[in-house]
Amino acid sequence: MAERTLSPSAYADLVDLGRRLYARALVRREQEPITDPRGQPIGWLLDTRIPMLEGDTFREVGRVLAERVRARGVRQVAGFGFGAYALVCAILSAPPPPGAPELRGGFVREQRKPYGRHRLVEGPLSREEPVVLVDDILNSGRSAARAVALLRSDGFEVCGVLTLFNFTWSNGRSRLEAEGLWVDSLLDLNLRDGPRSASDSL
Repeated sequence: MAERTLSPSAYADLVDLGRRLYARALVRREQEPITDPRGQPIGWLLDTRIPMLEGDTFREVGRVLAERVRARGVRQVAGFGFGAYALVCAILSAPPPPGAPELRGGFVREQRKPYGRHRLVEGPLSREEPVVLVDDILNSGRSAARAVALLRSDGFEVCGVLTLFNFTWSNGRSRLEAEGLWVDSLLDLNLRDGPRSASDSL
């Protein structure tokens, strides 16, 4: 959602929300030992489950993201991975505008469940309508691309990806746009020189 489509006050409110999320999610190695997926020590990370599992933030983020989904003319969202679960639920919790249909949500599994209903995608999502993939952080785009591939393999049309944070130094956005998807993030972050070099992109 471009800045020009919002009033100055609405834009400022969204920037403020993104920055508050960032401040609450930021964990530094001075606070506790943290590592990358290979087990190597790192200086910082963003743990979005911290702010997203606080009631006030959960509701505020859900309202904002639901508005962005509806603005795209879509009413289905899906999440892949632990960081996306609270986002899907927050979006679904947002009250719809008068006369608007309720949104639907789903969760994407790594692989089809081998028992029960044998589903790859859980929830009431319809294959007759497009789906937006929601995630907390877009970095390389590999996880999002994997989720998109899983959804498509199960017969769903994925139209876009909505995230809280986009790391602009990586190629995640271009990777997904090459798949024919739109990409929307609450806040773009350029942290090559440290977490304080954040820039807004709404």
